[in-house]
Amino acid sequence: MGGCFSKPKPVEVKIEVVIPEKERSKEEMSPNGKASPLIYKVNGTARHYHLEEHPIASIPYHNPKDVVEASVCHVKDLENGQMREVDLGCGKALLIKESGEFHAVGHKCPHYGAPLVKGILSKGRVRCPWHGACFNISTGDIEDFPSLDSLPRFQVKIEKEKVYIRASKQALQTQRRTKMMAKCISLSNYNLSSTNVLIIGAGAAGLVCAETLRQEGFSDRIVMCTMDRHLPYDRPKLSKSMDSHPEQIALRPKEFFCTYDIEVLTEMQVVAVDVKSKIAVFKDGFKMEYNKLLIATGNTPKTLSCKGKEMENVFNIRTPEDANRVVKLATSKNVVIVGASFLGMEVAAYLAERAHSVSLVELEHVPFKKFFGERVGRAVMKMFENNRVKFYMQTEVSELREQEGKLKEVVLKSGKVLRADVCVVGVGAVPATGFLKQSGINIDSKGFIVVNKMMQTNIPGVFAAGDAVTFPLALRNNKKVNVPHWQMAHMHGRIAALNMLAHGTEISTVPYLWTAMFGKSIRYAGHGEGFDDVVIQGDLDELKFVAFYTKRGSRRWRVGTRTAFHAESWRSDEVVAVASMNYDPIVSKVAEVLAAGRTIRKRDVELFVRHGKYVQFGVLSVLGVRGW
Repeated sequence: MGGCFSKPKPVEVKIEVVIPEKERSKEEMSPNGKASPLIYKVNGTARHYHLEEHPIASIPYHNPKDVVEASVCHVKDLENGQMREVDLGCGKALLIKESGEFHAVGHKCPHYGAPLVKGILSKGRVRCPWHGACFNISTGDIEDFPSLDSLPRFQVKIEKEKVYIRASKQALQTQRRTKMMAKCISLSNYNLSSTNVLIIGAGAAGLVCAETLRQEGFSDRIVMCTMDRHLPYDRPKLSKSMDSHPEQIALRPKEFFCTYDIEVLTEMQVVAVDVKSKIAVFKDGFKMEYNKLLIATGNTPKTLSCKGKEMENVFNIRTPEDANRVVKLATSKNVVIVGASFLGMEVAAYLAERAHSVSLVELEHVPFKKFFGERVGRAVMKMFENNRVKFYMQTEVSELREQEGKLKEVVLKSGKVLRADVCVVGVGAVPATGFLKQSGINIDSKGFIVVNKMMQTNIPGVFAAGDAVTFPLALRNNKKVNVPHWQMAHMHGRIAALNMLAHGTEISTVPYLWTAMFGKSIRYAGHGEGFDDVVIQGDLDELKFVAFYTKRGSRRWRVGTRTAFHAESWRSDEVVAVASMNYDPIVSKVAEVLAAGRTIRKRDVELFVRHGKYVQFGVLSVLGVRGW
């Protein structure tokens, strides 16, 4: 059990742990602040110990020239629960006071650089106001995603009622810290067709799984395989920043994988898995034996079923090359986008200023109706129309017409004919799990892999993560759901890795997503599938609003009077999700409430919207929602 799985041959090895940066005084701490036991294999025997028992000799800052120390404020300048950006002369830090103690960490989220001072501080962690990543204020360690890196932590001292911060100049500049990782200590003992951990898929879930294993001290072989030709990259940017090149959106450089012995096999497709023999079969006939398996294959875009769907200049955006080619071909040309999905809408927004015309075809009468509701959907639709995007709603494509082998027209079932030089299809996706049909792994009727709270399938040693799974969502009373969000894929990968190491960790994160269009972002937290009502605060026309999605709760029981107990049943409308535009950091505030297992009642938000009043003992008042 633990960080090393068994191998048939004993090997004499030297334990090697790589410290990626100079500051490592707290790196031995896990995200919850407790020492994390490592398990290594020495001479074929599993041996585990705590890093604090066998510390790695280090000092916080090796180079005195790299150190800056400055007085940043008086001890009374910050109240408990407050944060402040402070300037040390060569960079800024985030100073935090909680429970009477001061902490200092990087002030920017390592994900996209959001100012954390505008985020949410709650129970020892700060949540990013843009995309919801969470960081421990004592260690700087990341606790929720999206971001691969943690925050640098700086030393704080109090002298004569002044607060001093001592920090690495380099850390102040980079504002990120890669956690300590192990390396493979017996790589030469493996043949090409054998690995301890095999990860099928090199997206966010697969990469985070591999990194977490190394962070937890796992020192055997890890192999990732992907159909893609590239190392893991920031896939959401394919539709948000379409002219980005692969190296610009890479999640980690090539050197990172070499340093930490994470092998990536590109352009390698697994076509079958034999769970009894623990063998994965590749398309070219190559076979690889594994001990533990993670399936994180994501999804496959749906295609059109009409005549002409195979012709040139019709795209499903799956790779950076697809996105780059669409931008090149669409410039000053006529573009038709089929499907008002997140991908379709983001592509339309990106191309609106570049193309001669952008037309969007959608079967529903309002974009995002099922996800954001009709009122928010109409507000978004109006924003697109104001930016020259033409909608053709409640219709489908019946034919794609060509001229000299290239797309010329898109014919709709309504009879309308649209000029088109480029067509982008964004009509949804299906889980990429067809190769598992005969494997014995439990697949539901829609093709999703069914996992439990620890990302385990029904087959021992086989885990699954990301867009291709359904899992129990704690927020919705452990209902099995599919949440194809970038943030959730990261967390899936981490939970799977921890449970490969027998940690017994269950997933409990709150889903968080964002979409970017015309320089504006909609942030969203929770899981609003099947919502009954939407309570909106703000101005939809001005695109400054917050929308609370509510659903009738399950039947509950309340007991208690002063002298006797009695039972009373009732049904409660509760907030299950929230979306906002230009209302930061309300979505992160609500995410923190939901993450704490607390309930926001519909009547609480309705009272505020109607009267601007706060429920004295309600969740919103406790969070300081008066800051809206």
